[in-house]
Amino acid sequence: MLGVVERLWRYPIKSTGGELLDHVAVESRGLAGDRLWAVRDAAGKFGSGKNTRRFRRMPGLLRLGSRYPNGFGQPQLLAPDGRPVADSDAYLRAYLRRDDVELASEREVSHFDQLPVSVLTTATLDWVRHSLPGVPVDERRFRPNIVVRTPPGTAPFVEDGWLGRTAVIGEGTRIEFVRSSERCVMVNEAQADLPRTSLLLKTIAAAHDNRLDALARVLTPGHITLGDPLVLA
Repeated sequence: MLGVVERLWRYPIKSTGGELLDHVAVESRGLAGDRLWAVRDAAGKFGSGKNTRRFRRMPGLLRLGSRYPNGFGQPQLLAPDGRPVADSDAYLRAYLRRDDVELASEREVSHFDQLPVSVLTTATLDWVRHSLPGVPVDERRFRPNIVVRTPPGTAPFVEDGWLGRTAVIGEGTRIEFVRSSERCVMVNEAQADLPRTSLLLKTIAAAHDNRLDALARVLTPGHITLGDPLVLA
């Protein structure tokens, strides 16, 4: 056993703050409802922290939040103060100062940057905190889906040893670890109560080639609950 599930995160709207869960269904696409919605512009690009073929950098999205108020369905957009907004599209246009954006659900083009499930350990998080005393380091900066509590003494970046292997979570969810996330400037950006910092990305780049976590694909859908063990198959 590698550890146990300590926290579960889902991000209903891509590039906004997410919601903590006690349990979640896991589908072939990933955690049910994760990044199922995104802010889309007139060119069909999705709001993100960077510009790519699929994504458009939209500064400020990380200060917003999102949740499924009824467990699933249409997501609720939250203002920076945590207040639900009445009209998501109208609010986004005013907030981003763009009249061509709207909230859109995923269709043919994936909203995921890389792979659908990000797993991060407390051992790695603790290393980042110890490396940057005085800098508010929080898992939210890395946007994991699953935070795994590892045994005392576990080395940082233990996730590297999982790549290329499969694991079972709980009673049947099976995932395959493929690679680490390639981190970008988004980890430095301000969000909610976390201030902007220029140090985080530099530290990860110097110590671990800009990589942090283990990204996985889903092999067998199932259900994950806090406290479930993560076991290498």
